[in-house]
Amino acid sequence: MNNEFEIELQDTEWQFSYIDHDREIVRAIVIDNNENYYFVRVQRDDDFGKVTLIETAGGGVEPNENLEDAIRRELKEELGAEVEILSKIGVVSDYYNLIHRHNLNNYYLCRVKFFGDKNMTQTEIDDFHLSTLKLRYEEAVDEYKKYSNSRLGKLIANREIPILMRAKKMIVENPIF
Repeated sequence: MNNEFEIELQDTEWQFSYIDHDREIVRAIVIDNNENYYFVRVQRDDDFGKVTLIETAGGGVEPNENLEDAIRRELKEELGAEVEILSKIGVVSDYYNLIHRHNLNNYYLCRVKFFGDKNMTQTEIDDFHLSTLKLRYEEAVDEYKKYSNSRLGKLIANREIPILMRAKKMIVENPIF
């Protein structure tokens, strides 16, 4: 099986007017040795609305940072996790018409080595109220479906459920993961 694939998604929730910037993003499906999956719970009240969501940990790639360094940094910041990168899953190209942005989401499959202190940004603490979720695969799929009743939740679920399914398939088909 080719471990990397690409998906292109359009924003079907907000009307398109224009896109004025691209954002390179890294995200991860994070597992432990017992096949628990780790996500972030997001509680936000902003232009996208007042919503509670599940999302993979990750964020923007900083200038002069490679993708693997970026995912390690983001997972340390948001989950407090030191990880082993097992494989790149693929890239999801999606759009947030509301903020005129095109996202290039680079997804990785990572295994936790250990958890330590988180190092979240002030925005992640104050505006997004991030917390860690530890779920089994089926619970994670159910969480995405549960929160897809909001416009933003629907966009995130459309992006992340296929990635989560692909990661599960990779784990099942490749015992070294």
